[in-house]
Amino acid sequence: MKRIVSVSLGSSRRDHSVKTEILNEEVLLERVGTDGDFKKAKSLFAELDGQVDALGVGGIDLHIYSQNKKYSLRDAKRLVSGVKETPLADGSGLKMTLEKKVILDLEENNNFNLKGKNVLLVSAADRFGMALAFEELGCNVHYGDLIFGLGLPFPIKSLKLIDRAIRLLGPVVCQMPFKILYPTGSKQETSGSQKYKHYYEWADVIAGDFHLIKKYLPKRINNKVIITNTVTDADVELLKRRGLGFLVTTTPELNGRSFGTNLLEAALITFIDKPKEEIEVDDYLSLLNKVEFNPRIEVLNKKEIC
Repeated sequence: MKRIVSVSLGSSRRDHSVKTEILNEEVLLERVGTDGDFKKAKSLFAELDGQVDALGVGGIDLHIYSQNKKYSLRDAKRLVSGVKETPLADGSGLKMTLEKKVILDLEENNNFNLKGKNVLLVSAADRFGMALAFEELGCNVHYGDLIFGLGLPFPIKSLKLIDRAIRLLGPVVCQMPFKILYPTGSKQETSGSQKYKHYYEWADVIAGDFHLIKKYLPKRINNKVIITNTVTDADVELLKRRGLGFLVTTTPELNGRSFGTNLLEAALITFIDKPKEEIEVDDYLSLLNKVEFNPRIEVLNKKEIC
């Protein structure tokens, strides 16, 4: 049996493990949160190196992406510096393939009328595959990288501009302490401030990383669609109470939980007969055609789809 472990800077309250089958082989998936404790996470990565089949890097990206370039996060490199043998995955491969595919399939095969809709994508640098899919569907997108990453109340309104912004700011942002950019540990459990609620109210669809979505989640999100992943039962109940119409997770539900792309990508790379650094987009797409990773689509409060 393969053992895949995601070590996360996120809250340990979200820990979960499940046995599943991928291509007729039993796989144990585990998520271990470290409550924002960087030293603990770094130690765990080093301890598990060579002991498991693959490691997921949770709660932080190894890189952020523009359309044609990637930028390495300084803190992420330090975090996994003790890993010498075991392949690492931060989910970026699935974000560029599975997540783009899910959004296009929602329009084509699941009767979601996404074309031309207002979309708040909380971070394109973290979800460039989603950005490309919404662009392809002709959606009116507000990219929230400056809002949710830097606390600046300026949505970026075109993919060309977000690409320029990432290329301009990426080298600087990647040197910043990650805790400034993204909620870790217990901060992932809060959703208090309402100061950006007008961006949520404008949107028909809210998409991207759930912890960023939750960061400024309004008291009411009646009849909207959220496209995300890594949600727990408690998250689903929160969204239902606040009036969400549809919840879509790009990763499948396994025992009541949608795991992060980093953990599922870590599992998938063990089925690709290539070193991690040589795996390309086509390798992921080929494997995804063989593996039944269907999105979770849940009606929380009845409405017409979009």
